[in-house]
Amino acid sequence: MKYILVTGGVISGIGKGIIASSIGTILKSCGLRVTAIKIDPYINIDAGTFSPYEHGEVFVLNDGGEVDLDLGNYERFLDISLYKDNNITTGKIYQHVINKERHGDYLGKTVQVVPHITDAVQEWVMNQAKVPVDDDRKEPQICVIELGGTIGDIEGMPFVEAFRQFQFKAKRENFCNIHVSLVPQPNATGEQKTKPTQNSVRALRGLGLSPDLIVCRSAKPIEMAVKEKISMFCHVEPEQVIFIHDVSSTYRVPILLEEQGIIKYFKQRLNLPIDDQPSDLLMKWKKMADRYERLLKVCSIALVGKYTKLSDCYASVFKALEHSALAINHKLDLMYIDSTELEHSTEVENSVKYHQAWHKLCKADGILVPGGFGIRGTEGKLQAISWARTKKKPFLGVCLGMQLAVVEFARNCLNWKDANSTEFDPDTKNPVVIDMPEHNPGDMGGTMRLGKRRTVFKTQNSVLRKLYGDETFVEERHRHRYEVNPELTHCFEEKGLKFVGHDTEGNRMEIIELENHPYFVGVQFHPEFSSRPMKPSPPYLGLLLAATGTLNAYLQRGCKLSPSDSYSDLSDDSSPEKEFPISETS
Repeated sequence: MKYILVTGGVISGIGKGIIASSIGTILKSCGLRVTAIKIDPYINIDAGTFSPYEHGEVFVLNDGGEVDLDLGNYERFLDISLYKDNNITTGKIYQHVINKERHGDYLGKTVQVVPHITDAVQEWVMNQAKVPVDDDRKEPQICVIELGGTIGDIEGMPFVEAFRQFQFKAKRENFCNIHVSLVPQPNATGEQKTKPTQNSVRALRGLGLSPDLIVCRSAKPIEMAVKEKISMFCHVEPEQVIFIHDVSSTYRVPILLEEQGIIKYFKQRLNLPIDDQPSDLLMKWKKMADRYERLLKVCSIALVGKYTKLSDCYASVFKALEHSALAINHKLDLMYIDSTELEHSTEVENSVKYHQAWHKLCKADGILVPGGFGIRGTEGKLQAISWARTKKKPFLGVCLGMQLAVVEFARNCLNWKDANSTEFDPDTKNPVVIDMPEHNPGDMGGTMRLGKRRTVFKTQNSVLRKLYGDETFVEERHRHRYEVNPELTHCFEEKGLKFVGHDTEGNRMEIIELENHPYFVGVQFHPEFSSRPMKPSPPYLGLLLAATGTLNAYLQRGCKLSPSDSYSDLSDDSSPEKEFPISETS
C-alpha cells in the first residue's frame, strides 16, 4: 500500500480536497486502484449536526455516514463509493480509545495522546486503506489522505505526530507528503509573496514531516522566479514545486498537475508500476474541461434555499446541476435565492430584496428547492413552488423540497388551507407531512433515515422512470426525519399529483410527479450525492432538459441514461454538438 498525505498551510479552505481528488484521478488514470481518507480535527463524531454555514453541506454516503463535503469531491472525481470510516475525526478517535480503555484493553496503563491516540490513528488508516471502494471489490493500491485544517493548529497536532511516526512504519518508498500552501499577491505591489509558504514548510518540518511536493495555490499563474525562490528556501528541487492557479473549473486541476510532471515524479518516488503517460481517462477529463470553457448556450436555474450566503452549503447540488448542464452542452447559470426574501415584507430594504428575488425567480428557466431543516424560509419556498406549478416552470424538489411541494398542493389544490408538516406545526389539522415513527428526538446525531435505500416505481407512466433507463427500481441516498403522510396520498392522486415511487414496503412516498406539467418532480432522496461528471443524476438531468425545452425529444428517442458513452469516442476535432446526442434542435 502506498500512502499520500496532503497537508495544508497558511489558510484553511485552500483547496486541499480538490488537490487530493485530482491526484487520485491522475493515479487512477494510470491504472491504479485508489481510495481516499479525510481527517477532520474537530471533536464532533461526524458532520451530521453541523450548520451548513460551519463546514458547508453534510455529504451522505451509501452506508449512512454523514461526513465532510470533501468526501463528495473524492467520490465524484474517482467514481468510487466510500464509507463513514473514510472520514476520521478527533471525536471518533477519542471515542474509540476511551471505549477500549473502558473495556480494559490497556491493562491498567495510563492512556495518553502518545502512544495511544497516535497509534489508533495509524491503525485506523491502515485498516481503512484496504477496504475496496470500486465496483470490482478489489483492494486499493493507493490511499490519498487529506489532513484537514492548517499546519500549526493545536487540534491537528496529534494527527501530525501520528504521521510523523507512520512515515517510518510505512517506509519511505511507500509514503509521500504533499503540502498545499498559499502564495498571496497583494494588490498594493502586485508581487507574489513566498514568505507564508516558507513559514508553513518550516512549521511542518519542525513537527517532523518534510514535504515531497509543494503545491502553491495562487489567484494568477506563478512566475518561474517565484518557483525557484520557493525551491531554494523550502529545501526541495524546482520540479517538486507545483503551481495551481485559480481556473474556470475544477476539471482543469488534474490536467495542470499532469502537465507539470506529477506522474513521472510519483512513478519514481513511490516506485509505481505505471507508464509516464496517462490513459484515456485523463484525456476525457481534458476534453471535458475544454468543452466546459467553450460552451455558449446558457441555462439558468433558480436555487431557492435558506443557506444561500455560502455556496458550499449546496456543493453537491451545484455539481449535479453542472454535470447535467455539461451533458446537454449548456453553461449553468445558477442563481441563489434566499427563500426568506420571497416572503413579502413592509420594510424598505427587505422590499427591495423581495423584488430582486422575485425578478430572479421569474427569469429562471427552471426552479430547484433543495433539502433543509427548520421553519425559517419555508413560506418563501412554498411561494416559489406555487409559481413553478401554476406557471408551468420546470421544477425539482429534493427532500424538504418534495415535502413542501405536497404541502403547497394540499393548500392550493385540495383547499386544505392549514395543511402543513408536523415539523413546522405539530398541531395542524391536515398533517400531510409527518414525523417518522423511528425518529428519536432525544438524540440528534445519526437518528434520521440515512444512506442508500431502494425506491420502487409503481407505474410505467413516469418521467423519472424513463430518465433512469426504465428500471423497475433505483437506489439513492436519503437523509430525512419526516415523510409524506401515506394515509392521505389518495386525495392528492385524485387531483393529479401522482406518487410514482415508494419504498420496498410501499409505505413511504419517494417520488412525486404532477400531471399536465412540463416537469414537476419531487424526490425524497438526495440524487445529487451520486451524480458524477460523466454520469449526471437523472432527476437533475431531467430538470435541465426540461429547462432547455429538450426533455420530450430526449424521451421520444428512448435514450438510456448513459452519458458516459458520449465521452468514450471523443476526438480532438469534435464539436460540442457532436459529442452529445442532445441538443435544442433534436
